[in-house]
Amino acid sequence: MSFLSDNIRYLRAQKIMSQQKVADELMITRARYSKYEEGASEPPLEVLLRISRFFHVSVDLMISVDLRKVPMQDLLKLEDNRILLPIMVDPHGNNFIEIIPHKARAGYLTGYADPEFIQNLDQISLPFLKEGKYRAFPIEGDSMPPHQEGSFIIGSYIERLDYIRNGHTYIIITANEGVVYKRVYRIDDETLELHSDNTFYDPYRIKAYDVLEIWEYASSIATEEFKPEDLGEPDTKAMFQEIRHMLGEVIKKVK
Repeated sequence: MSFLSDNIRYLRAQKIMSQQKVADELMITRARYSKYEEGASEPPLEVLLRISRFFHVSVDLMISVDLRKVPMQDLLKLEDNRILLPIMVDPHGNNFIEIIPHKARAGYLTGYADPEFIQNLDQISLPFLKEGKYRAFPIEGDSMPPHQEGSFIIGSYIERLDYIRNGHTYIIITANEGVVYKRVYRIDDETLELHSDNTFYDPYRIKAYDVLEIWEYASSIATEEFKPEDLGEPDTKAMFQEIRHMLGEVIKKVK
């Protein structure tokens, strides 16, 4: 028994999207998509893969598990909920570091799981980055000084949300926010709070189940030299925020 029709109807409702909007994202007609939700027909493999990538739920779970009975945040803890990360290697088996250029930043949301998209990206190699899978993302704006717009953050791929270390910086990819680089705190199993080091920008929260990928800071590439004013005095507000979160963690452990 396949749960596909019930699952895609449920997942669409969770995103609060119309059938037309989802069909547009999948590049099919609304009438065709409607038949999948009704169980009147089954999508071909190509479309099934698009559905899996769009909802960020593996094909296996989409077909074999009633997702209405599993909290969305728990799906991130299931080992079977894997959308394979395309990894390019050289003839010796060494991982390349793909560079997401500024012009391809928006396209990454639809191409991150597409081997052809990844294969066409420029690549570099940094010998001092050993084990793990790395990717370079462009920085936009001034929210994370001293990193300037035009710089690149090289992230190490994180497979599970419980690997996040409070107060460390990560590239977070979500369908709604796109690609952002922030200091991250886990509020609970369902919620992440994202902080900018530039305190002009207020922290905000996202749901864990909206996260498509997480890459932990591993290195950075500056395309322009830093100026003295880029390396100012430590921000007092940021220091107090860090202390507050550390105290919160201590209180949790005591309880």
